[in-house]
Amino acid sequence: MKRSIIILALAIISLSAFNACSGNNKTDKATESKQKKGKYTCTMHPDVSADKPGVCPKCGMELVERDTTEDK
Repeated sequence: MKRSIIILALAIISLSAFNACSGNNKTDKATESKQKKGKYTCTMHPDVSADKPGVCPKCGMELVERDTTEDK
């Protein structure tokens, strides 16, 4: 009886952990696409963006104007 309870508890914990991990990825992607990004970005580090020209804090390259045209 104890063994059944332990197995059931482990199964519930495993499923809840899996569900929590897989749910965060969808939320992060949705939030990331809705965030307004800066007008300038680094060509080597697309995650770096700014509203005005400058240099990338990671590599020191000049920030370039972001291409706002969408290919559909």
